[in-house]
Amino acid sequence: MRTFGCQMNVHDSERLRGSLLDAGYAEADGAEADLIVINTCAVRENADTRLYGTLGQLAKTKRERDGFQIAVGGCLAQKDRGTILDKAPWVDVVFGTHNLGSLPTLLDRARHNDEAQIEILESLETFPSTLPTKRESTYSGWVSISVGCNNTCTFCIVPSLRGKERDRRPGEILAELEALAAEGVVEVTLLGQNVNSYGVEFGDRLAFGKLLRAAGEIDGLERIRFTSPHPAAFTDDVIDAMAETEAVMPQLHMPLQSGSDRILKAMRRSYRSARFLGILDRVRDRIPDAAITTDIIVGFPGETDEDFEDTLRVVEQSRFASAFTFQYSIRPGTPAATMPDQVPKAVVQERYERLTALQDHISAEENQRQVGRVVDVLVAAGEGRKDAETHRISGRAPDNRLVHLVPGDHALRPGDVATVEITRAAPFFLEADAGPVAVRRTRGGDAWDLAQADSCGVPVRAGTPLGAQPVGPVPVSLGMPTLRV
Repeated sequence: MRTFGCQMNVHDSERLRGSLLDAGYAEADGAEADLIVINTCAVRENADTRLYGTLGQLAKTKRERDGFQIAVGGCLAQKDRGTILDKAPWVDVVFGTHNLGSLPTLLDRARHNDEAQIEILESLETFPSTLPTKRESTYSGWVSISVGCNNTCTFCIVPSLRGKERDRRPGEILAELEALAAEGVVEVTLLGQNVNSYGVEFGDRLAFGKLLRAAGEIDGLERIRFTSPHPAAFTDDVIDAMAETEAVMPQLHMPLQSGSDRILKAMRRSYRSARFLGILDRVRDRIPDAAITTDIIVGFPGETDEDFEDTLRVVEQSRFASAFTFQYSIRPGTPAATMPDQVPKAVVQERYERLTALQDHISAEENQRQVGRVVDVLVAAGEGRKDAETHRISGRAPDNRLVHLVPGDHALRPGDVATVEITRAAPFFLEADAGPVAVRRTRGGDAWDLAQADSCGVPVRAGTPLGAQPVGPVPVSLGMPTLRV
């Protein structure tokens, strides 16, 4: 399973994996695969390049191996439809965002008929969360509360690919959260294209705040996050729910897109910079330690030097913990694609570099303010790319900042919580080199242990980088002193 794109795509891939396992497939786990599924993104231009480059690499395997199958799904499949088979006729199945559960049947049909199968539905066949799932993590999970989007942002192709917003009933969501907690999941992220407009389909504009409060009552759920809200629909009752629900983490991802009111209007973003900054002020008033992140597009059609300076001004005032910055790329089918005054690539690149330099500087300053603080880190598998070299492990603080820590003699498992003091800061991470002040074993760690046992693995020895191959049982300490090299 190869996943390109956002958290929604990652969650969809978990459903696809679950449907395939339910149909009798097994994960290759390093063996030679008989099937490769590519779940695509269509938000940016490089998505096309990435897909067709991957398919080109798979063409040789397809020619040489009988029975080898390739399936392409997701947003780009929904958008390009027959184009995929024109460019890569060796693909066996093309399916869209509305019929994830059809994949096993389409694969069978492609084998039986010995020809490619395309099935792209225009509306949602079944809500993805009703499908079987095989989650990537034992201690952390995604939960989709809505799909689709009712907004008409001129740069965005998502509404035409995901459809109008569809909301799950609160009882279904809470039942899934309870089931996850019973399995040992201690952290969940609620997903929606505009997560805080949840409830629009059944006429309750306060539904999202109520959902946060109800989720916070579920026994075993220690950390609740959500992404992504829309500033135009972000109301004070949601801020109150965040502040008053202990399990909701002090973290907010609030897409800005541009600091220029003129460009926001051209984007059809139904808020202006003053409203955006007012939301941040109210969040920080109720949740002083909140870390706020954002999305920003540079070089939208018609963006002038003055417009870009407005963006820099708002970024400076916002003091984001981090930002996902993007150079505008034309997406065929969107209103912005045919707008006049497309900004030259060289100008976009120069502005992009100035913006990222400013945000990196702000991120470094904001992270430096964390030095000396004591935080609870939820230990994760695979978060630290250099953990093996540095003999550290990594995880996330409550505000979602990445923390690298020295485990000392503690046998920390993914899903456990280590209380540490932050000793050093960099723009993109924090370090805690003094070792944990305290360690709390959780049901999330127990779930990770159980998954290791089910796969004939064993718990990782203290100090072994998480995600590394298990190296034997956890040693029993006899209290003898040790020498460190």
